[in-house]
Amino acid sequence: MPESRVELRGVRREFRGGAGVHGVDLAIAPGEIHALVGLNGAGKTTLMRLMLGMLRPDAGEVRIDGTRIDDLAPAAWARVGQLVEQPLAYGELDVRDNLRLAARLHGASRAEASAVADAAIEELDLTRYARVRAHRLSLGNRQRVGLAAALQSGPALLVLDEPTNALDPAGVILLREAVVRRARSGAGVLVSSHHLDEVARVADRISVINEGRLIGILDPGTIDLERAFFALVRADDEAQSAA
Repeated sequence: MPESRVELRGVRREFRGGAGVHGVDLAIAPGEIHALVGLNGAGKTTLMRLMLGMLRPDAGEVRIDGTRIDDLAPAAWARVGQLVEQPLAYGELDVRDNLRLAARLHGASRAEASAVADAAIEELDLTRYARVRAHRLSLGNRQRVGLAAALQSGPALLVLDEPTNALDPAGVILLREAVVRRARSGAGVLVSSHHLDEVARVADRISVINEGRLIGILDPGTIDLERAFFALVRADDEAQSAA
């Protein structure tokens, strides 16, 4: 088993005006749930897009299971599950067909795709919606479909950006349990969230990002996690202002 499911070394991507990600080093081990937290615009989604090859870095490199992502074979990409920004679902296809298609795109045979989709439907409690077209679903159920697509097919690396968006409490619990199961099976998990208390329930480590830089680590067991988070961000802002 590799030492890291994903590793970022000096990754930098800058946009006009100075926004972006600035020299980030990050590694996530097999079986680790790593949370990424920050204020709006801090760079969480940009970092995840760089990790998944959706953006190319200006400098630095990303490796998945020890291989540079530019050299990663399709079979290795098939073991990456992700939900970044909006859940992707074809509106005219029903839930089951959307999940079958996602499984096929991850290399499953036709028969395997049906079994994978049925298991994902059960895990995310989508059985009553299996034959409902995606465009008729509520926001919360569309989010469940996107999560089911990311979680199915046994990902070795799972990257989830604000995965509890629009989920009701039952959906949050189902997601939490599913993420823990994937980590126990050896997946490395990166999850971003504004909900510190929620990620603290499952995370092994919590990294804080501010203005595109990782500025510290929080202990998930910290009693007043929000106060600790804001103290880190405030101290970094003051240090940058004084520089």
